[in-house]
Amino acid sequence: MSIPPTILAVYLPTALLAFSQGLLIATLPLYAQSFGVGYKAISIAVGAAAIGTLVMDVPAGASLGRFGLRPAMIGGSALVAVSTLALAIAGDFTWVVVLRVLAGIGTAIWGLSRHAYIAEAIPVGQRGKALSTFGGINRIGLFLGPVLGGVIADLVGLSWSFVVAAMLAGLALVISVVLLKPVPRVAGPPHRERWAVVRVALHRNWQDLSAAAVALTFAQMIRAGRYLIIPLYGADRLHLNAADIGLIMTVGALTDVAMFVPAGVVMDRFGRKVASVPSFTIMALGVAMIPFAHGFVGLMAASVVIGLGNGLGSGAMMTLGADLAPPGATGEFLGVWRLIGDVGATLGPLTVGWVAASIGLSGSAYVLALMGVFAALTIAMLVRETRSTLEASP
Repeated sequence: MSIPPTILAVYLPTALLAFSQGLLIATLPLYAQSFGVGYKAISIAVGAAAIGTLVMDVPAGASLGRFGLRPAMIGGSALVAVSTLALAIAGDFTWVVVLRVLAGIGTAIWGLSRHAYIAEAIPVGQRGKALSTFGGINRIGLFLGPVLGGVIADLVGLSWSFVVAAMLAGLALVISVVLLKPVPRVAGPPHRERWAVVRVALHRNWQDLSAAAVALTFAQMIRAGRYLIIPLYGADRLHLNAADIGLIMTVGALTDVAMFVPAGVVMDRFGRKVASVPSFTIMALGVAMIPFAHGFVGLMAASVVIGLGNGLGSGAMMTLGADLAPPGATGEFLGVWRLIGDVGATLGPLTVGWVAASIGLSGSAYVLALMGVFAALTIAMLVRETRSTLEASP
């Protein structure tokens, strides 16, 4: 597949921002814990970025048609860089939460603008590959980031992982300014008419969209929840240090990264469901393995299985959203779609924290695993296959 230069200009900053956020996977839960708070509060800190993204999804989608994609990408990456740097000097736990909310707002603006561009620029027959590559690039950052974040934390302190992460986000900002050429605004009807198109699409396809929304929520819960439960289980139950936890998550992410090319091929050749259903089933199995881990190797094995499952679904939910988006209102629809997914991303860490506070980390693992099973069953039984439908359309 030939990738247009503008897409490359989107992919490179994406890789840097993913690496930036990957640095925080192993260190953010431990940094929040250093303020002397419990599991519930830690889950709020870890889920705060998702809350910010959730709040901004629909406004960001509505703004794309008005302001264009390039300003949104630049503004979003700038907000991520500034808020991440400020974490290093956060004076109390409240500021940690506030700054992560701001980072989530920046992520919503940046992420939605690049998703909308790819959805409109890539033909349906290549959409799976393009968006699985997009998801794979994010996974590369998660592969490289956690182990480096853990090493930095052990050598010079937890707060320095935020400084390095902010520098990478700043580099992504510079590259966006320099390389990303102005792109045409999303073509379509006026603002009010675009929302009318979305309402008609939601009304006409409410059954498919409702089932897809439920599946997306469950899927994002298990995806986001793993970022809290693995570090906490490793630190509190297995007494591993930040470097060990970072290595565990990095190896899991390496498995994840290895699957994004096959995932794109499967989605484009055989269908979105063929990738998604095994993905969430395997992830559920991996999360259910966590309570049986008795040391470094056991937690590593669970992380690898989770990574394998997540990699099989690389870009699957983004591709499904792009497939379902009505022509002429892509940005608005994807804002709603991402809002649904970010509800799950917000609930995942919160579920881990609240369940862990009530019945322990093992109970949280079983709850997340159940969410993965629900996601797989919902997609398998209730969500139609969009690939064949779109290719059959004139």
